[in-house]
Amino acid sequence: MDRRTLLAGGGTLLVAATLARDAHARFKAAELTHEDSHFMQLAIDQAKEADYPFGAVIIEGARVLALGRNSSKRNADPTAHAEMVAIRAFLSGHEPQDFKHTTLYSSGEPCPMCMGAIIWCGIRRLVYAASIAELATKIGQINITSQQMADATPFADMEIAGGLLSGNAMQLFDKG
Repeated sequence: MDRRTLLAGGGTLLVAATLARDAHARFKAAELTHEDSHFMQLAIDQAKEADYPFGAVIIEGARVLALGRNSSKRNADPTAHAEMVAIRAFLSGHEPQDFKHTTLYSSGEPCPMCMGAIIWCGIRRLVYAASIAELATKIGQINITSQQMADATPFADMEIAGGLLSGNAMQLFDKG
């Protein structure tokens, strides 16, 4: 039986089930450290200056390597989310393979676009403040979490922690 016959004959579910069974999520819950609060506050500080209150920081060890804030209005670029701006800033001075030892801090849980970029960059650790569910109470969100994205990515290892200083990040939405 060829592929077209298999898929046309209802084999789609069989193929999907096989792929899902063979996919092993490589998401791991990240342990939070005292330093994480410091770097998350830097991301929140970036959010205070953003078009929409989202900020991001990329670090390696204790060194800040890139900062980003949502610039979608001022840049007339709907992809200029804080994480994307930080990734672009990182790449202006580093090679793509340098992502593999970094942590990205975000004042809000990354949207699917940003999370896809984080995964493709090979960033090994993500720490975010406000969750998608929290953010959805203030601003439109695509309701796909970072963990769901990571769980659907069997080729990448990633640690994720959320909720760090989320109250501080959410307060920025109340400052008009």
